[in-house]
Amino acid sequence: MTESTPPQTALPIGFHAHAGSIGIKDDTNDFTVVVSDPPAVAVGMYTKSRFAGCSVRISREATANNVLGALAVVSKNSNVATGTEGEANAREVIDALAQTLSVATGDIAIASTGVIGRQYPMDRVRSYLPGLSADDSFNETSADAVAKAIMTTDTHPKVASATVGEAVVVGVAKGVGMIEPDMATMLTFIFTDADIAAEQLDPIVRRVIDTTFNAVSIDTDTSTSDTAIVMANGMAGDVDLVAFEAALHDVALSLTKMIAFDGEGAETLIEVRVDTARDVDQARRVAKVIVNSPLVKTAVHGADPNWGRVAMAIGKCSDDLDIDQDIVTIRFGSTEVYPTLLDDGALESLSTYLAEDEVLIHVSLGIGVGEFTAYGCDLTDGYVRINADYTT
Repeated sequence: MTESTPPQTALPIGFHAHAGSIGIKDDTNDFTVVVSDPPAVAVGMYTKSRFAGCSVRISREATANNVLGALAVVSKNSNVATGTEGEANAREVIDALAQTLSVATGDIAIASTGVIGRQYPMDRVRSYLPGLSADDSFNETSADAVAKAIMTTDTHPKVASATVGEAVVVGVAKGVGMIEPDMATMLTFIFTDADIAAEQLDPIVRRVIDTTFNAVSIDTDTSTSDTAIVMANGMAGDVDLVAFEAALHDVALSLTKMIAFDGEGAETLIEVRVDTARDVDQARRVAKVIVNSPLVKTAVHGADPNWGRVAMAIGKCSDDLDIDQDIVTIRFGSTEVYPTLLDDGALESLSTYLAEDEVLIHVSLGIGVGEFTAYGCDLTDGYVRINADYTT
C-alpha cells in the first residue's frame, strides 16, 4: 500500500509565489518570494536585538507605510553582522525582484535566516535572479512550498490555515532554536485575502503575537532575525473583525505550538499555564521562568515528576514580593503535586503522563486574575549535538 501525499494548503486569492534553490548551503530550496496582486496592507514586527540583521532593518523600512507588494526570504544564511556589504547585497536582491515584478523597491520586504556572519554567495545569487520571469517563475500557489523554502534545521514545514467569512488566513513559519522572543519569534508570515485597513490590522496583529509567538521559548536566546509579517490584500472582501482576530489567533497559535514541538532535539511540547496572578505581566514572567528552566526541561525529558524544579523556578521571581509559597498550587496536568504531596506510587504513575508528547504544567499563584500560557520544549542531548555542529 502506498502512502498518500498530504493535501497542500493553498495561498489566499491574489497571492502567488516562487520557491527555488540558489545553492546557499545544499541543493534544497533556500529562496522564496511571495507576491500579492494587488499590493497588500502589511504589518511587520521585528526583533529588538541590538545585533539585528540588515534584512530586519530593510523590512522595517518596507512595512513602515503598511504596504507590501512582495516578500522575499533567503534561508540558510542570516545576513547578520555582515556590515555595509551585507546590506548592499540584500538591497541588490530587492532591486532585481523589483525590476522583474514591476514592484517598487520600497514595497518589497526581505527576511533571512541561518548562519550569522557570512555574506550571501552573490555569485550564485547574481546567476539565479536574472533567470526569474514575472510570467513564468511566480506561479506557485502552495503555502507548503513557501514553508519548505524557509526551513533551516526545522524537521518539517510549518503551515496553518483558518477561514473567516469568505476569506482565508494562511500562515507559514520556521523556527526551532535561538528562540526567546522580544517581539515576534523566528520567521513567520501570514497571508489573508480579507479586506482590513492598516489601522485595524495593526492592533489585532500586536495582540495576537503577544499571546502566541511572544509566548514561545526554546532556549532563552533571542534571534537576530526575528520577523513577523501579516499581509492582507482585500480580495475576499470585508470580514467581521472579531472573527478575523480569532482566526488569526488560531493560525498563530498552531504555528507557535509547531515551533515549540519542533525545538532542536525536542521530544516533548511543554505548555506552562499560570493563572490567579496579580496581572498578565506577572503571569507571563512566571510562565517564562518555568518554561526556560534547564532543570524543568530536563526533568520533563526524563519523565521525572520532580515538582521541586518548578517551585525553584517560581522562586527565581524574587522581585515579585506578593508571591507566597503557602498559597501557590503546582500541577502536572490535572494532578496537584503541591501543596498536596503525592506518595511514591502516585508519583510513579505521573511519570507516565510526563512521558507523553505534550505536558501541561499548571501553576496558580492565588493572588489575582492575571493569566498567561507559555510554550516550550524539553532539553535533550539532541539540542546539544545540533548546536555543537551547527556551522560544521
